[in-house]
Amino acid sequence: MRPVRFVALGDSLTEGVGDRVGDGWRGWAALLAAGLAEDSVEFTNLAVSGAQTREVLEIQTLAGLALKPDFASVVIGVNDTLRCTFDIHAVAERLDKVYAAFTRQGATLLTACLPDPGSMLGLPGALARPLARRQRAVNRVVHALSERYGAVHLHAAEEDWIMDRGMWSADRLHPGERGHRQLAVRFHALLAEAGRASGPAPLAEPEFPEPTKSASLLWLATAGTGWVARRCTDLLPQLLRLAADEMRHRARGTSARLDLRASAAVSAALAALSVEADVV
Repeated sequence: MRPVRFVALGDSLTEGVGDRVGDGWRGWAALLAAGLAEDSVEFTNLAVSGAQTREVLEIQTLAGLALKPDFASVVIGVNDTLRCTFDIHAVAERLDKVYAAFTRQGATLLTACLPDPGSMLGLPGALARPLARRQRAVNRVVHALSERYGAVHLHAAEEDWIMDRGMWSADRLHPGERGHRQLAVRFHALLAEAGRASGPAPLAEPEFPEPTKSASLLWLATAGTGWVARRCTDLLPQLLRLAADEMRHRARGTSARLDLRASAAVSAALAALSVEADVV
C-alpha cells in the first residue's frame, strides 16, 4: 500500500518562511503533513518564495499533478496583489484551472483566504487601503472557487488569532513558528471534522525559542531588506498612483466608488468563469 501523498503549492508562506529549522524553512504544510494519516505520508513542498498565481498554474501544478497526490494545498495570491500587473480576472482564471486540475484527479484540495499585507505592515491608510481592496478581491475569488470545488477552506483573513502580533515573524508578513503551527492545527481540525485526516493533530506550542530581538533585526537588515526592495521596485510606483487616486476620492467624498469598482470586477471575473464552465 503506497503512502498518502501531500503536495503543497504556493509562495513563501507555504515554503515556510518565518519557521526556521536548522539552515532552512519548515512551515505549516510540513507540520500538517504527519497528521494527515496514521501511516506514512509523502510530503512534497513545491512552494517558492515570490510565486504568483501564474507560477502556480504554469509550473507548480504540472509538477504536483505528476505526483498524483491525495492532498493538495493551494495557498497563493498575496504576491499578485503586490505587483503592478495585478488583474483579478487573471487571478480567478488561473485559480479556477489549478483547483479544477487537482479535484479532477481526486485530490482533497486545501485553500485559505489571507490578511492583506498593508494592514500587517502597518502602512498609512492611503497606501494600505488599495492593497486591502486587492486582497479582499482575491479572498472573494478564493471563497467562491473553494465552494465550487469542495475545498477544505481555512478562513485566515480577519480572525482574532491571525491578528495576534505573537503569531508573526519580525518582517510582519510571514508567520513565526507559533503562527505556522496555528495554521497547521486549524487545517488539521477542518480535515479531521470532514473525516479526511486520521493522524495526530500538530502541536500548537512552539518547539524552539522565539528569535531574539537582535536576531530578528539582523534578518530584517539582510534578507528582509532585500525582500522589500525587490517588491518595491515593481509595486511602489503604482502604489503611489493608487494612493493618490485614493486621496482624490476621499477629498471628493467618493471613496465608495473604488470599493464598488473592485466588487464589480470580482463579480465579472466569477461570472466569466461560470460562462466558460457552461460552455464546456
